[in-house]
Amino acid sequence: MAPTRLGFTGDVMLGRKVDEYQRRREFDHVWGNLRDRLRDLDGLLINLECTLSTRGDPWTETRHPFHFRADPDWAVPALDRVGVDYCSLANNHLLDFHEPALVDTLDHLDVASIARAGAGRDRAEAFRPARFAVGDLEIACVAFTDNAREWEPGEDDPGIAHLGGTGTESRELVRETLDRIEDDGTAPDVLVASLHWGPNMVEEPDEEFREFCRWLAAEGVDVIHGHSAHVFHGVEVYDGSLLCYDMGDFVDDYRVDRRLRNDRSFLFEVLVAGGEVAELRLFPVEIYDYSVHETGRDVARWSRERMRGLSREFGTEFERDGKELVLAV
Repeated sequence: MAPTRLGFTGDVMLGRKVDEYQRRREFDHVWGNLRDRLRDLDGLLINLECTLSTRGDPWTETRHPFHFRADPDWAVPALDRVGVDYCSLANNHLLDFHEPALVDTLDHLDVASIARAGAGRDRAEAFRPARFAVGDLEIACVAFTDNAREWEPGEDDPGIAHLGGTGTESRELVRETLDRIEDDGTAPDVLVASLHWGPNMVEEPDEEFREFCRWLAAEGVDVIHGHSAHVFHGVEVYDGSLLCYDMGDFVDDYRVDRRLRNDRSFLFEVLVAGGEVAELRLFPVEIYDYSVHETGRDVARWSRERMRGLSREFGTEFERDGKELVLAV
């Protein structure tokens, strides 16, 4: 089996100002000068932090100060143009405009043949794993969040794959979800857990979340695809699994914290060779003009130094290759 390059990103939020500007620009302008690099990946997995719809009314039943949706007329082709293979939907924005926008999102992704997990018209669909092929590689993804408890799905009601913490009950539910991956009797080559976990603008994962991710690794998860904090966290290799606790933001219109720099992150590129996760390559990116871009030299240096510092406590040491950081798994 030939080596496969899988790209992972944190939050892709295509609503509000991004949506407003994109209605006047080429539909793939949102990818800035990263378009070719994204297209050249064998596979691309993202957290979609908005709905793909023009329908629905803003959620007001509980406190949700932000409401994100993107016009599918440009957003779906934009995802398709760079070859997005999978969207994690287990986050706190899939019901921003109630059930109509959630259903539209599911339908648009299905028509575009983009795999998804983490939200659904009912409980079974919300917790259903995604399974898809990237070349010769079979990939399975599960998606969970601890955000927006009020959007926990019912047996016949829409919602997101919400876990009420990391305790025994949540772990039993995760095991049930993982068991469904092999309903056809075959195991995937790569198993990914997309986790939208924890509060915004925290600089490192708490110990409970770290332990939960290590438990997932022991359950067979190969890659933790973390997001939610809006800033990237350190990376850990645990028993051969790659734990990316938070990948930060990839595209959005958010106000920038001048210390934490939520406008800076990485394209996380995972090399799979011989059916095993072999290498992580971090390509520095930044957000401006409501688009994502390759960074300049000084920003790349800042991001590298910060990632190295955050990862050191996990015993993770990166090598450098030009602008990029490289880690053997």
